[in-house]
Order: sequence, then C-alpha cells, then structure tokens
Amino acid sequence: MRFRTPLAVVLATVLLTLVGAVPAQAATTNQTYRVWQWNVAGASMHNASTTDNLIPLLTGSVTSRNADFVGLNELCRQQYNAIVDSLRAAGWPQDSSNFARFEVAHPTACNGAGEGIAIFSRMALGSADRYDLAEDPGYVERRKLLCAPLAARPSMRFCVTHTSPWSYDVSAQQLTEVKQHLEDYEAGGGTVIIAGDLNVHPHYGRLDDWYSSSLDVPNNSRNTGSYRELDDADSANCLGYGEQTTENNTSGLCGQSSKIDFIFARENHIVGAYDADSLGISQGCTIGACSDHRILVGTVTLTVAS
Repeated sequence: MRFRTPLAVVLATVLLTLVGAVPAQAATTNQTYRVWQWNVAGASMHNASTTDNLIPLLTGSVTSRNADFVGLNELCRQQYNAIVDSLRAAGWPQDSSNFARFEVAHPTACNGAGEGIAIFSRMALGSADRYDLAEDPGYVERRKLLCAPLAARPSMRFCVTHTSPWSYDVSAQQLTEVKQHLEDYEAGGGTVIIAGDLNVHPHYGRLDDWYSSSLDVPNNSRNTGSYRELDDADSANCLGYGEQTTENNTSGLCGQSSKIDFIFARENHIVGAYDADSLGISQGCTIGACSDHRILVGTVTLTVAS
C-alpha cells in the first residue's frame, strides 16, 4: 500500500529548504573612528632626525585629538621607532606591544635606513597586508599600500598609501590598484578607512572612479565610484574639493593651496555626518616648518561586521 505525503508537509519542507539556503546576514555595529594623517617629509626636510621636536609635536597632536588611527607618509625608520616609544610613553595605545606597522618604500633614503609609510592604532592590530604598487621607471622608491585589521574586530581595517607624483600613467595605475585592493576587502565583508598622500587633486579624473556618484557638484563632478572623502562636504572651504593640505601655492580650487592628502571610506558603510579638517603647518620644529604638508584629521561613523 502506498502512502501519500500530505501537501502541507511537502510545502513546509520546501519552505524550510529555501529558508536554509539563504545566507544569514552578518551582524553589524556602528563604530566611530577618528583618523589622523600626515606626510612628515622625514628625509627631505628632517634628514631622518628624531631630535628636532618632530616626535613630541606629532605625539602631542595625536593624543590631544584622541586619534584612533594614524597614517604617516615619508617616515624614516628611525622616526618610526621613536614614535613607537613616544606613543607608548604617552599611554596612547591600548596594547603597547601591538599597535604599529611600517613598510619601507625607499631602502636607503634616511641616512642609509629605510623611508616609508606607517600605521599606528590606538587599538591592537592584526597581521598587516603589504602590497607593492606599479613601479616608477627610473626611481628607486617603490610605492606601497599598507593595511592592518583590528585584532578584536578583523573586519575593520585601516590602510595608508603614498602614490606617485611623477607620471600620469603610473599614478593612474597605482590608484586603480589601491582601489581594487579596497574593493577586495569590501567583497570579503570588510570595512576600510584609507588615508594617504595621493599626489592628485580631488577633482582630477584619476579619482572619478573613487568618489561616489552621489557627489556631483561644480568642484567635483563626473564621479562613478563608491567612496566619500571625509572633507568633501566642506562647504565653508570648497564643497566637493575640501580644504587645502599644502601651503604657499595657488594650485588648489576656491583660491586655496592644493589638497593632495585624503581620508576615504566607502559610502555604503558611512552612518550620518562625517567631517575633516586640515591643521596649519606647525613652525615648532627646530628646522622651522615641520613639513610641507598639513595634518589632516577626520571623523566618521561606519557600519562594521561584528
């Protein structure tokens, strides 16, 4: 004798199968981060010095502004080591043994020691990813991208980079490579903040596929990307462009010096308002001006996978 399965049971089984086939959505939380970015000109202006007041000035600014992430460009290995010691002494990191990463771009620029890019984090870091970018023909320096996740929240990463000013084609290729790495993190469920000296202006075509298409203003249009720069809503200085990060030139928009330093986050992770501000170049180093770049400080709230 054959038994027929009731239709209701069949439908319930199908429904359970379909529900089970839908991947569970990852739990997320909103986290606010304060980012501090600076090109310190460690070799070209400081000659690798750790005793010309750069280190205490830098540490004082990081701690007084309660930064969560710090990105540095053109930093000498000697200066990196001194900053590690200084931030430890200031009690800034939550884990004094695991809060800094360094990547060499030029192996001998600092009196025979390396110059490169660095990350510092108030929270403990996981293993860093280190990427070579397209080579600049004729230059010893190899441009890099350095990224590190938070140890306690690996889906959240902070990256820093310094792309080339020398060749349009190389610059464009490097920017494309950097963005692809960011998109790979996004595809893997990650959230990223990236800071650095990109050596381009916000309105240049090379950044059109970075800036979100939702940003369409006279000073920054034609955008097709997915990212917002934390200073792009600065209507007081230059809406869409932001505030200058250099001084003593006239190459920026809205009557400013140029803006070539940035802090980006992907728009789909941004919650509410965000902002950034560039700080006038300090004259407190014994050489006078401490850099040819301003410090850029930004704040953003992001959705991050728990």
